[in-house]
Amino acid sequence: MKEELITLTIDDQEVQVKKGTTILQAAKQVGIDIPTLCFLKDINEVGDCRMCIVEVEGRRGFATSCIQKVEEGMVVHTNTQNVLEARHVILDLIISNHAKDCLTCTRSGNCELQALATKFNISKVEFEGERGKHEIDDLSPSIVRDFNKCILCRRCVAACKNIQEIGAIDCINRGFESCISTVGDHSLNDVNCTFCGQCIEACPTGALHEKETIDDVWIKLKDPDTYVIVQTAPAIRVALGEEFNMPIGTNVTGKMVTALKRLGFDKVFDTNTGADFTIMEEANEFIERFTENEHLPMITSCSPGWVKYIEMNYPELLSHLSTCKSPHQMFGALLKTYYAKKEGIEPKKIYVVSVMPCIAKKFERQREEMKNEGLYDVDNVITTRELSRMIKQANIEFTKLEESEFDSPMGEATGAAAIFGTTGGVMEAALRTAQDTLTGKNLEKIEFEQVRGGDGIKKATVNIAGKEVKVVAASGLSNAREILEEIKSGKADYQFVEIMACPGGCVMGGGQPIKSSKTRSEVNVRKLRADSLYTIDEKSTIRKSHENPVIKKIYEEFLEIPGSYRAEKLLHTHYKEREKYQI
Repeated sequence: MKEELITLTIDDQEVQVKKGTTILQAAKQVGIDIPTLCFLKDINEVGDCRMCIVEVEGRRGFATSCIQKVEEGMVVHTNTQNVLEARHVILDLIISNHAKDCLTCTRSGNCELQALATKFNISKVEFEGERGKHEIDDLSPSIVRDFNKCILCRRCVAACKNIQEIGAIDCINRGFESCISTVGDHSLNDVNCTFCGQCIEACPTGALHEKETIDDVWIKLKDPDTYVIVQTAPAIRVALGEEFNMPIGTNVTGKMVTALKRLGFDKVFDTNTGADFTIMEEANEFIERFTENEHLPMITSCSPGWVKYIEMNYPELLSHLSTCKSPHQMFGALLKTYYAKKEGIEPKKIYVVSVMPCIAKKFERQREEMKNEGLYDVDNVITTRELSRMIKQANIEFTKLEESEFDSPMGEATGAAAIFGTTGGVMEAALRTAQDTLTGKNLEKIEFEQVRGGDGIKKATVNIAGKEVKVVAASGLSNAREILEEIKSGKADYQFVEIMACPGGCVMGGGQPIKSSKTRSEVNVRKLRADSLYTIDEKSTIRKSHENPVIKKIYEEFLEIPGSYRAEKLLHTHYKEREKYQI
């Protein structure tokens, strides 16, 4: 059936669009930019802030272009004097109740409100009056909430409620007292927040940001008695460059390693090596469960936001979780045992820093279950954004850096580990090792395209050693809920499930570079970053975790075999039921 087309005129340009298109979308089609603030494509399209107002001939007042559908013959004006003056007033009113500490704000230079103030030449605020004063919520290990910088756009609320289906935050109170907060105005640390950080990615200002811990890293780097090791997750290398105006998805592995060495870390290792260990243990665990038909489906446990979610919402299904620690936690445990012994370093003098795309990792690393002999596996977690700040503080010109290699012997990894950073990657990497182990052959077909792509839920049936294995990969907690409900009701017939808290997986984690609403509506950021990881995999000499010579050596010298007593002690963990509300 042929779609109905609508013809209208925008700023003297005739445009033809599909019926149901908004004025904002139609304007974009002919290269006309209409400013927005509360708008976030497919997430928050409510027209609250009114920055996108336009004039439509024959109508009184202004039309809100982000929600107003086009009509046949409509004549739209986006930049009349009336429109420009009205937008100026709207912006002035928003800024009048906003903190003015832009120079010291973590979002300075990447703040949509700041960008609009510059664009509209807001040099002074005409409507100064009483301004609300709110306490900063910094009690959680992952997120800082500063309502003094909030503009009530509700983008964070929409991300939490509509995309993740958590609803940890919402608009409370009325009138001048309205604010975005939690149940009872309690800390995020005490409610059903999973620390996924999607609210931070959605926020246009500095009202929400990660709990920064780079000062602690700097202190340790200056301490001659501390051996500081840094490890970087796969998703970091395809996103860090964006903080230095490089194209989205650029693989900056070599420059990143050089930058870390210049910052003064004693060793620069690759979390991908930890991912290879995760695959060895997880594939072994899956084979055991699959063979014995126990606790199926097995569900991956690499995403700490997802783990916290199931602990709070589906504790009766915890037996389905893989007992494997996430890659950076496994790696930290090995650095403070195997590596410490090999290098003759006291474990208590080793300080492990993980650079992660995920702010929930900050919560994960301080769980009591992540200790061995009284020492945490990982001592500090910083995000992609925090690493970029450290590089800038050190006055390092990132784009001009030469390429360097990760340090040996803990910096060697496979292509299978690289794809951990995107949805479906953990499962695909585990299936590569599982199929070789079960068949006893080195199979050439290693790609599992069925679990690739950007869909929130990807179901497939794969054949391993002559047996059918039903798998599903889900990203985003709303999709996780759908899969868990299937398992809980007994309707599911899966054997292996991968779940990532963030839509699209780690490449879209809450600690990654924040993209404006305009960029997010025009560019498929997830795909660009994910494609870069798949390219790393394709170009890798070794693409299966069990073929990594470093992994083989450490098992021979230290761990013995996957699932051994020592492997269980260091590389596996347990989970517990958590209350949603600590109030």
